[in-house]
Amino acid sequence: MNTDRPADPDLDLDLDLMERMEPVRLLAAYEEVSPMPVRPEFLEGRACIPQSPPDHGHSEAVMSLFFQFRSAAVPYVGTGNGYRFTDETGATTALVAPDLYVRHRRATSADETHYATYPGWYPIDMIALVGEVTSTNHEMDTGPKFRTYAAAGVPIYVLIDRHSKTAHCFTDPILPGDDPTEAYYATDTKVTLGDPLPLPAPYPTLDTSPFLDN
Repeated sequence: MNTDRPADPDLDLDLDLMERMEPVRLLAAYEEVSPMPVRPEFLEGRACIPQSPPDHGHSEAVMSLFFQFRSAAVPYVGTGNGYRFTDETGATTALVAPDLYVRHRRATSADETHYATYPGWYPIDMIALVGEVTSTNHEMDTGPKFRTYAAAGVPIYVLIDRHSKTAHCFTDPILPGDDPTEAYYATDTKVTLGDPLPLPAPYPTLDTSPFLDN
């Protein structure tokens, strides 16, 4: 979902106000009025709201990814938290909630202060690795999230693309200028689902065969 305006002119004023809101407040407003629990994100200037809960196969695939990292004793791996990316002025550029993340560190007092100031969002520089499993809108993970993670300098992006039946380990993020929508990862280690996906040390080689059933 995006914030494109509907045809009803009676809604124009409210939408104008929503478009001018700080993104953290904007997403909080969406969550408050949603008829079902949602975890909205803000990417490339737009609020991204899931149209429906992820399918069962998506949830199973995320848990399989999570347990492979946990079984390898990778520290600071988790799911469920949101992260805030800012520009050089400190303004919010993106708000993302990865399917899986590995942090560089345990949350510091400064991180917790950030979380309290921007409720629900930690600073994105905590992240060493992100993982996403595509759902119904696979273009989100292969487009805006790919560019956002690269622009934020997240070192490793692991993508399980159930649409193309491939798995990727993206590394070497590059932001060629000031525009985060031009960011990309220079290196893509790609395998067909079912083949092992090597990750940089100290991370494990991933077994991608479980994702064939999801």
